[in-house]
Amino acid sequence: MQRDVSSRIVLDVTEPADLVFAIAAADQYATSDESFTADLDGESLDWHVVSDAHGTRQHRLSSGTGRLTVSYTAHIDGEAPTADASEADLLIYSRPSRYAESDALAPTAAGEFAGIDDPAELLASVSSWVGTRLRYVSGSSLPTDGATRTLLARQGVCRDYAHLCVALLRGMGVPARMAAVYAPGVMPMDFHAVAEAWIDDAWCAVDATTLAPRSSLVRIATGRDAADTAFLTVMSGRADLVDVEVTATADVLPHDDITQLVSIS
Repeated sequence: MQRDVSSRIVLDVTEPADLVFAIAAADQYATSDESFTADLDGESLDWHVVSDAHGTRQHRLSSGTGRLTVSYTAHIDGEAPTADASEADLLIYSRPSRYAESDALAPTAAGEFAGIDDPAELLASVSSWVGTRLRYVSGSSLPTDGATRTLLARQGVCRDYAHLCVALLRGMGVPARMAAVYAPGVMPMDFHAVAEAWIDDAWCAVDATTLAPRSSLVRIATGRDAADTAFLTVMSGRADLVDVEVTATADVLPHDDITQLVSIS
């Protein structure tokens, strides 16, 4: 599969800031024509890459005040190897986290999914349950909303769907995590977020929004929840978001059957 991805983020930096961008394809992919640039009022800024254990490439830079534009493009040739997991990973992704409060939602998970022993059926059931109980409403949630608040509100965006899936799966004893991705086919086009569950010795993608085929996704960042996978983190200073543009295309968009186990690759 051939995929082309790009993003452009514009910020008004009103106080000198230490910024981290997670917008590059993870390092497992074979990329070409790849470019990352950062310009402050037309002048190029230096940056460096901070990588984590899951292949996330975080571009970190210091910016003075002014209009900052960060751009990324890449062509992705073929598929990446499927991700592995250590015992430590599985412990981390079995515990509650800031935005995926599996301890609070474990009784809900047990009540809704008790008796489902087949892994593929469990993932399909969680995806369908979340997808039918939430409405996708742009701008309906706050950056601080977690899975519990999402369930109470009954609406959200992709990160909220993913958080609820992660929390319910962990509540059923299944290690689960969140992945930020480029998603060919998603409408409206934007950065996308999905859940992943450790089933049959593989990380299997769960996307309750059903907005894009899972087999076309391109991994950007991986972690416990949105705290680990945000496309922008302001470590210090102040930077206000002005605009975000994202594109993701693939030479083929396959049909996605949620009853099938699919890994991001």
